[in-house]
Amino acid sequence: MVTKDTERRPAWDVYKVTCPTRQVLDCIADKWAVLVVGLLLSGTRRFGEMRKSIEGVSQKMLTQTLRGLERDGIVARKVYASVPPKVEYSLTPLGHSLARIVEDLRLWSESNIEIVLASQQAYDSQPKDD
Repeated sequence: MVTKDTERRPAWDVYKVTCPTRQVLDCIADKWAVLVVGLLLSGTRRFGEMRKSIEGVSQKMLTQTLRGLERDGIVARKVYASVPPKVEYSLTPLGHSLARIVEDLRLWSESNIEIVLASQQAYDSQPKDD
């Protein structure tokens, strides 16, 4: 039986250029977003802690990533009234559901890196017919 809610719900299709799911995919497929979400899976963090933990991320990039994740409802930002201001970031319930997927990707990456590196080396050593 089809409910009225189901009848009104649009059929999302990430393969369509106009589908808003692409915007979410763009955000969560970003390497910095994946690393932030994965890091926050272990608990609430402050900006400086995240910047030290995620090697190679600039202050600007981390700020942009956190803002995008907050906008999408994946990360919550809590500001404490103190001097200097204290700001903490944590995963929302939606963020926790994404973090489980990110954790699986991390485990897959770490388990298969040797195969990927060997494949890259084999590919790069082949003559190219440009």
